[in-house]
Amino acid sequence: MMINKIKNVILKTGGPALLVTLILAVTVGASENVKKKVDSLFKIASSASVLYTNLVEPAKDSLAALGAPAVPYLIDKFTTKSARERWAIIHILQRIGSPAVPDLVEALNRPDGNVVSRVCWALGDIKDTSSVMPLIGVSKHQRWQVRDQVVGALGKISDHRAAGTVLTALDDTIPEVRKSAAVSCGKLLLRDGLKKLTSLLGDEFYGVRMTALDALMKMDTTAVIATLRDSINSDNEMLGNLACRILGRYGTDEALEILLEQTGSKNTNRRAHAAVAIISADPDDNCCFRRLFYKYEKDRLVRLKMESALKAAQDVQRYYQRPPERS
Repeated sequence: MMINKIKNVILKTGGPALLVTLILAVTVGASENVKKKVDSLFKIASSASVLYTNLVEPAKDSLAALGAPAVPYLIDKFTTKSARERWAIIHILQRIGSPAVPDLVEALNRPDGNVVSRVCWALGDIKDTSSVMPLIGVSKHQRWQVRDQVVGALGKISDHRAAGTVLTALDDTIPEVRKSAAVSCGKLLLRDGLKKLTSLLGDEFYGVRMTALDALMKMDTTAVIATLRDSINSDNEMLGNLACRILGRYGTDEALEILLEQTGSKNTNRRAHAAVAIISADPDDNCCFRRLFYKYEKDRLVRLKMESALKAAQDVQRYYQRPPERS
């Protein structure tokens, strides 16, 4: 009632132009009010001071309670060089959740690559499927940090519309991007990526090799073993050695059969990896491999690696067989 009366008075005295001006003034005033609240609360939410120790989480909750109106101002703060402030922004956006997504998606078009990569990070943590296509839209960004965060975010969201983008990223020229792609491939269980993940076992960068191994361990065992059988004799020695490790973890009859074939390799390093993998799969030597192998293996280094692997396996067994501690 009161608002309508005010409108009528304005229309009689100043006309529509005055009404529009007043509405804009109110809107700007409300925005400034939100910005002041965000700035004030954020100082506490991102503070490392002992004075605010008990106020940090309540301040984050208060910022999250402001909801979508606070998001543009939080995105603006992504330019910070402070890791603590970046984490505070991420935590707040996580708590706001899906209402934050529209502004975050819009921010993917910002010229600052650092801001875009951090926006991708936030979208991945929120895990709202409406952000999948916008993220795919920036998956070929010129900055590798953006591509890295895009692929990681798509893995966290786990929407299969991202399959093609993740598979393409396995061939990225930057190892950090390949590493994120391997992780996401494992999360999405992309069977089409088996051959590429297997080839990444021979990647020149350790982090890429290890994430590819972890991703393969999540895939269908039968399919992985078949792929490894075809690739284990690759010219890339690292690939074959890590393939032995995976087969040892599986410990199936088919996996052990491939490993036994590798113990006859002319490469002493490959024989060592295969023997260690068999010991990890069969520490009690139920298949009588160890006695036979010791009889014919003359290389001292290979025998030392076997003995070390056996001791490690026995230590693990003793750990799990120990009696429970009394309280």
